Amino acid sequence: MARRGGFSGGMGMPGNMNNLMKQAQKMQKQMEESQKALEEKEYTAAAGGGAVEVTVSGKKEVTKVKLSEEVVDPDDIEMLEDLIIAATNEALRKMEEDSSSVMSKLTGGLGNLPF
Repeated sequence: MARRGGFSGGMGMPGNMNNLMKQAQKMQKQMEESQKALEEKEYTAAAGGGAVEVTVSGKKEVTKVKLSEEVVDPDDIEMLEDLIIAATNEALRKMEEDSSSVMSKLTGGLGNLPF
């Protein structure tokens, strides 16, 4: 009588599972190391032709804002606010792009697996 839905031999699966677990643990360690390295990086972006520069960390924290004197106009605060927002968003976009790139290289497109 044939077995239904079982694995023949019974011993093939434990070895494969052990290997899979080791690979998952190795990938998790690499991801943790990469995440730490990304958090230590800084990303800078400018707006207004360099009049405003914003630097963010890999932890999504603004670490530096640099303003040119000519952009500080008390009669046009809104323009300065818009330039700061634009530079900050661009720096965050750079950080996210770098993070996604590093993580996708590690996972090789396996981002949907529950590791």
